[in-house]
Amino acid sequence: MIGYITVGTNDFDRSASFYDTLFEVLGATRVMVADDYIAWGKAANTPLFSIHIPEDGKVATVGNGVMIALLGKNVEQVIGIHAKALELGSVNEGDPGPRGGGGFYSAYFRDLDGNKLNVHCMV
Repeated sequence: MIGYITVGTNDFDRSASFYDTLFEVLGATRVMVADDYIAWGKAANTPLFSIHIPEDGKVATVGNGVMIALLGKNVEQVIGIHAKALELGSVNEGDPGPRGGGGFYSAYFRDLDGNKLNVHCMV
């Protein structure tokens, strides 16, 4: 259902480096690259995550209430991705752990531009 998700960035090179390293853990690589955006995924015809310099030339801002959830394989990968994000300079928004019952296990962080992300799995 989702084709791609985009977050804005104010520091393209720093953001690109952050996501190159983070998505390597998930097995995703750059599948589309241009001067003002990069998209990562497993293949161009699968759901993608991208960063983009805003088209209007204004500062990229964070959407209040917006969060992007990344699917991890298992608890170990959720913990590892969260730790890697923090190592790369992310802000912790919630340590790894079970949430809300039903086997949902997740961790939360903000990227270098302040966008909120979650990595989760079902256990």
